[in-house]
Amino acid sequence: MNFFEEQARARRNSTRLVVLFALAVLGIVVMVDLLVLLMVGPRPGALLAAALGAVAVIGLGSLFRIASLRSGGEPVALQLGGVPVPEDTRDPHLRRLRNVVEEMSIASGVPVPKIYVLEQEAGINAFAAGYSASDAVVAVTRGALERLNRDELQGVVAHEFSHVLNGDMRLNIRLMGVLFGILMIGIIGRKILLHGRGFRNSATLAVIGAALAAMAVGSLGMFFGRMIKAGVSRSREMLADASAVQFTRQTAGIAGALKKIGGLDAGSRLAHREDAEEVSHMLFGEGAGLSGLFATHPPLIKRIQALDPGFRAEQLSRLQMKWRSLPPDGLQEDVALGLVAPGEALPGVDRALSITPPMVAAQVAQPRDEDYERAHALVSAISDALHDVATHREAAMPLVLALLLDARSDVRERQHSEIVARLGVSVATEAAHLRETYLLTLHPMLRLPLAAMAFPVLRRRPRPELGTFLDTVHAVIHADNRVSLFEYCLGRLLEVQLREALDPGRHIQFGRRKPGNVKSEFATLLAVVAQAGNPDDAAQAQRAYLAGMQRVLPRDHVPYAPPAAGVQALDAVWEPLDALDPLAKQVMVEAITAAISHDGQVSVAESELLRTICGVLHCPLPPTLEQSPRGGGLGQGRSDRGALADRR
Repeated sequence: MNFFEEQARARRNSTRLVVLFALAVLGIVVMVDLLVLLMVGPRPGALLAAALGAVAVIGLGSLFRIASLRSGGEPVALQLGGVPVPEDTRDPHLRRLRNVVEEMSIASGVPVPKIYVLEQEAGINAFAAGYSASDAVVAVTRGALERLNRDELQGVVAHEFSHVLNGDMRLNIRLMGVLFGILMIGIIGRKILLHGRGFRNSATLAVIGAALAAMAVGSLGMFFGRMIKAGVSRSREMLADASAVQFTRQTAGIAGALKKIGGLDAGSRLAHREDAEEVSHMLFGEGAGLSGLFATHPPLIKRIQALDPGFRAEQLSRLQMKWRSLPPDGLQEDVALGLVAPGEALPGVDRALSITPPMVAAQVAQPRDEDYERAHALVSAISDALHDVATHREAAMPLVLALLLDARSDVRERQHSEIVARLGVSVATEAAHLRETYLLTLHPMLRLPLAAMAFPVLRRRPRPELGTFLDTVHAVIHADNRVSLFEYCLGRLLEVQLREALDPGRHIQFGRRKPGNVKSEFATLLAVVAQAGNPDDAAQAQRAYLAGMQRVLPRDHVPYAPPAAGVQALDAVWEPLDALDPLAKQVMVEAITAAISHDGQVSVAESELLRTICGVLHCPLPPTLEQSPRGGGLGQGRSDRGALADRR
């Protein structure tokens, strides 16, 4: 590939296409005059007025859109849902992106542009927007951050920097304005048609006829606009690929990014069709899914082969099969390839949980030797005395209640009163004693296993006692008018396991529902999971939520909306989700895993919630989540965020 030959050819093509664009506008004016001629006859005044009116509408529409973009590329990024990347970010994905952009700025001698991430977009894409290097914005999708390794991300950023350096941004942003202008006639027609429904008098029918004519003219404008925009973009994209190679001195990075676009289901598509079409000529990859004459980018295989001549289409098919079950993780590839740059090393990467959604889903009801070893280690960590308490008929109830007693004395007093009112003074006193004697020093990872040891004993209690006990648990949990994650997990597991023990036949069934029938329930579940794992970082929680949604509902856009009720909002989702068919439940487990492991770490609280969800929905999960080497003990898998911390 000769960069300079590509540059010369692309610029010649762009000049010709801009001229054709002007001719298309002229064609629209001619079509308007033809329609007027058919309607009123050869009246020069009417024809001139129609021509001037069409030019005025196109001109004013273009001026309006250009004016809205006068502050540069930032409005474009915000329109697409972009979120700025802070300078002091500690997020490893964002830190890596900022480092790559800053390095590219230094290498190319331009100011560091504003950096945005399109958090809602799972596809691999990016764009540069602005009038000059000083007001430029570089935006990448969340999918690009997560799926691309550092070399590939660098290739994509270099591609976008070529648009900055070659002056493409200025042309692109002006094209947005002009394209809006030629669509104005069609937009006006649609608005008139929309608001003119329901009227039946002759004047209104005439207006509706004019609206239909305007829409026909607008369709012609869209046809020519798409063609010319696509032609401009196709020639510029080949130039940008060549420029990226010149910047990075290697083809593997940008070629790898293009292969991942072709190999992953999300591809490079953007979720919002209208916005994607408006900016399609600015994107790294095809964003609106148009093809043929309207495609804004050269065929993907052609772009790949220009960089990797030996690549064949069948290789792309193999990558699709491989990545469908195990999508690539850019940060993990960085570690494997030794691409982690100074200052962006992954936090605790040597001890991070190496889990994937398919891996966890495959573990459901499939315990292995290491799972038994892990369970043995957990049980062994519980003292013999505490083990005896958990398995003693009279002590099991006080022990479970002791696990729920709050650290604050005033709340404990209210909890004590609730226990006394339902189960008596002796149970309340014993619960307080067990807390002081055993539980203050108990490792957080041992709480649910300890409660699980008590469940078989509790199930043997008479039905009336169990009902009273569950009411007491509910009152203790709500004594402070808030429900912590651990409280909810323990309370829910008790509710499900004890009530099902009372009437097991009622709960044994195979569901038939599909994921598409429970979209709102999935959204609530994943929002709670994401928020629980990132209680102090709303942006990280949103990214975790989107990672999960891409697993279970990849074609649906369900906005992240954490429920006001917090973890208690899950009460409404259990029955619909438990009615999912088995394969849908597998996808659900993968989605939850994708959300909790989004940052490469799984906390005690997240692990407890995952096990609770799997338990409630009858997907038993073995105790071993990680595939990392043994030897980490109870704190294994969480070094930087505190595996031993209690988030209550």
